[in-house]
Amino acid sequence: MTKKKNILIILIIGIISLTLGAPLTGREVNPATSQYQRVMDWIKERDEFFKTHERSPLTPQQKKVFEGLKYYSFDPRYFFSGQIERYHFLINDPDYYVTLSTNKGTQKRYIRYGKFHFRLDNREYAIEIYKSILSDFLLIPFKDETNGKETYEGGRYIDAEILVGYKMVLDFNMAYHPPCAYNNKLTCVLAPRENMLKISIRAGEKNSK
Repeated sequence: MTKKKNILIILIIGIISLTLGAPLTGREVNPATSQYQRVMDWIKERDEFFKTHERSPLTPQQKKVFEGLKYYSFDPRYFFSGQIERYHFLINDPDYYVTLSTNKGTQKRYIRYGKFHFRLDNREYAIEIYKSILSDFLLIPFKDETNGKETYEGGRYIDAEILVGYKMVLDFNMAYHPPCAYNNKLTCVLAPRENMLKISIRAGEKNSK
């Protein structure tokens, strides 16, 4: 599968909030890889998806005037790679699943997969990681202090991939608004209290105005 197609698949998964994630790749984390170029490719693919795809959250009229999503400037400080602190709950343990509320008042269930620790501005943080029940797709819904001012008030998402050795990359430069930010007819899960970060994450997608 080409790099372009792989990025588009990840994008479609995030936009429509389905449980269709990509399989484990088994590749190693390579910090030397051009993460900047990866983010730029991802941004380009997102704009193409919003402008042309039938599953875009935009209406046909909105697509006609769409000129691209808005982002903070790429900042390598918001790129982290490391080990996932995995949870080892038995399937009959009540803590195995987490039920996340949605903007429609409904609920959606995910597997409580683990936690990721990172250090930013000399402070330690941890963020909960959730896995789709039907696939290896990882979703990280989070809120920070930019919400309602510089970014969507309901928070943002980051998609992640399980890497060899149960490592992962957390890149806030690839944080994006959920689909309901563009179309309130769509359903999206809300960030749980555990992922409400007491810091401003000025990376990734931001409001257009």
